[in-house]
Amino acid sequence: MKNLGILLSGRGSNFEAIAKHVGAGTIPNARLAVVISNQPDAGGLEIAKRLGLDALVISSKGKQREQHDREVVAALQQREVDLVCLAGYLRLLSPWFVQQFPRRILNIHPSLLPAFPGLEAQEQAFAYGVKVTGCTVHFVDEELDHGAIIVQKMVRVLDTDDEHTLAARILEQEHIAYSEAIGIVLADGYEIVGRRLVTKITAG
Repeated sequence: MKNLGILLSGRGSNFEAIAKHVGAGTIPNARLAVVISNQPDAGGLEIAKRLGLDALVISSKGKQREQHDREVVAALQQREVDLVCLAGYLRLLSPWFVQQFPRRILNIHPSLLPAFPGLEAQEQAFAYGVKVTGCTVHFVDEELDHGAIIVQKMVRVLDTDDEHTLAARILEQEHIAYSEAIGIVLADGYEIVGRRLVTKITAG
């Protein structure tokens, strides 16, 4: 059984989707070991408490980034977390944090990376006039929205869309993509060749 640690700052919709997949057994051999937020009023904490999960607030207010990261890492290590999942965690991780969990931190981003990194990716895509966008689950490395890509889902931009309807349809795909990516990583069902993640084909 692999332990998942969730880091979030907001409403926690991707975390809730992951929790449903874990509960349904569609992410095999996984358990949610801890949910940590840097924001005491994050909606995701209420979801975690409702589900009976270990939910912690480790406030980032007034702390240097690495000081806060060391507190978060200590909590994750204490609970023997195997895979860290960022689910709307609105902080950049320090290089030191990333080094504690090499290829064991995942993030989801609401665009088809490398297009539209950073904040408000859905609005960026809509304003740019793209016809296709989507979401990306990737490993976290020392650079923003940069690590090797695990899963991407495509979303067409409709003529009738605005930023909000587009963001809502991307979010639906995020909920599918994240759990799919966690399953690939926990099953060790991949290898990385250069920047490319190649899923292994197992004999049936």
